[in-house]
Parts: sequence; structure tokens; C-alpha cells
Amino acid sequence: MKTRNRALFWIPRILCILAILFIAMFALDAFEQGLSIWQQLAGFAIHLIPSLILLVVLIFAWKRELAGGVIFTLIGLVFSPIVFYHNYNLNHSIWMSLGIILMVTFPFILTGILFIINHFKRNKEAHQG
Repeated sequence: MKTRNRALFWIPRILCILAILFIAMFALDAFEQGLSIWQQLAGFAIHLIPSLILLVVLIFAWKRELAGGVIFTLIGLVFSPIVFYHNYNLNHSIWMSLGIILMVTFPFILTGILFIINHFKRNKEAHQG
């Protein structure tokens, strides 16, 4: 039973870290030919802002699982239609756009749900034992 509790504690945190790293990879687009090193570094820093915001939410959620879980779930749900619409306009494919949603926003929805589940599971065990 302890192994299951430990897994439920770590899975959302590790999933979130991996998802943030995936989002951070998009910042590498800032490095283009024709721009000065300072322009590239400035673009890179600006592109990292979403990842930094997600990292702050993860740090918050680490100890406040319910609030952090709600925030991550909302982030995923709010950005899903935005990401879908943007990608659909680029590729005109519903299935490709849904695949992108699964890669970009779904991990945050799942992370949020797992944080919420872990919060209630730990509260239930604290009141029972």
C-alpha cells in the first residue's frame, strides 16, 4: 500500500516536470540564422516564460496539491481549444490538431487530476488513521 501511495505522490510531479521540459524545448525556436546572439538570447528567454510559469505552479502544487491540481487542470482545459484552433489553422487536420492537444495540454490535465486525487486520498487516510 505504501508503494502505491508513493507512486501516486511522484507520478504527477514527474509527469509535470517532463511536460514542462517538453514545452521548454519550443524555446529553442528562438535560435535562428540572421539574428544577433543577443536577439536570439532575448527570444529564448521570452519563449521560456510559459515554462517558468508552469514551474512556479509545480512548486506551488508540490505542497498544496488541491489548489495546484485545480490550476493545472484549468491550464490544460483552457489552453486546449486555443492550441487546437491555432494548429488547425496551420495544418487543417482535425486529427493532427487533436494529437498536438494530447502532447501539449493533456499532460497538464492529467497532472492536475492526479494531484487532486492524491490530495483527497491523503486526507482520507489522515482521517482514518
